[in-house]
Amino acid sequence: MSWLSDYEEPYEQYDESSVRERPNPKANRPRSKQRPEHESAITGIVTAVDRGRYTLAVRLGEGDEAIVTAARARELRKQSIVAGDRVDVVGDATGETGTLARIVRIQPRTTVLRRSADDTDVIERVIVANADLMLMVVAAADPEPRPRLVDRYLVAALDAGITPIMVLTKTDLADPEPFLALFEGLDIEVWRSSIDDPPVEALRERLDGHTTVAVGHSGVGKSTLVNALVPSAMRAVGHVNAVTGRGRHTSSSTVSFKLGDGWIIDTPGVRSFGLGHVATANVLRGFPDLAAVADDCPRGCTHLADEEYCELAAAAADGRLAPRRVESMQRLLGTLVAIREQRHQE
Repeated sequence: MSWLSDYEEPYEQYDESSVRERPNPKANRPRSKQRPEHESAITGIVTAVDRGRYTLAVRLGEGDEAIVTAARARELRKQSIVAGDRVDVVGDATGETGTLARIVRIQPRTTVLRRSADDTDVIERVIVANADLMLMVVAAADPEPRPRLVDRYLVAALDAGITPIMVLTKTDLADPEPFLALFEGLDIEVWRSSIDDPPVEALRERLDGHTTVAVGHSGVGKSTLVNALVPSAMRAVGHVNAVTGRGRHTSSSTVSFKLGDGWIIDTPGVRSFGLGHVATANVLRGFPDLAAVADDCPRGCTHLADEEYCELAAAAADGRLAPRRVESMQRLLGTLVAIREQRHQE
């Protein structure tokens, strides 16, 4: 008989099922990737974003709307939520002081306007979602208009599937025609605006029913125009040095305002509009007049300045195209090509 025989019988009376544990519902609950359907969620439009809090316009009933503050659900923490997004929210959507709803879904976007900090930045930043019009605000003077910045707006807009419209402000300070001549053949809708007599009513009617994103260099009068279109907006305005571009860049956030049956989204004034996220093949989409001529280029043409048989260069030389238009496109395309080659080498 084993010296353990005296102990074998007691041990044989127990197995692992005999162990008693204190129940812990949270720890013992099986993990699942299934999320609640949130069938009772209501839809809102993001009008502003501020440090993890989102301002929404929510329709509660027949004609009734509320301005709601919301946070994002945990499962959306890696997804960007921007002005113009249509989202589904649950929780307290009354908009009363101290209430907080929760964003549980981002609805599919129809368009996405992106920019990078500069052309070397590989990280794209989503500015606005679901816009169908881009209001490019440019001053005829003070500050001097920047054709290449407008070219970048065009590339970004057409790459995103957004229709560009140009508003030329301060036309009483300088003749806008030499600047506009650079964009002949682009079929861009152009509105002229003087300081004392902006075409507010006609422009408001044109934008009604659309989601419009307003972009422009600091000091061109973009926020002043938004205030004229939506008097309740009360966007801050200030002076910016016409030479250096420095001064009070007063619009520091992206905010949406109701405009008739649509929305206008005012964005901060920018000195640059990076296109590091745009594929080189899409650059020509910002230059429809050049794209039509480029169809006659030989297969594999890069359209760069050193391309020997590029039809664009030939058209600029014989007067079929404006040389400055071709130069602007080549400069943009060359910058993006150089950036991609540098990344490849690294």
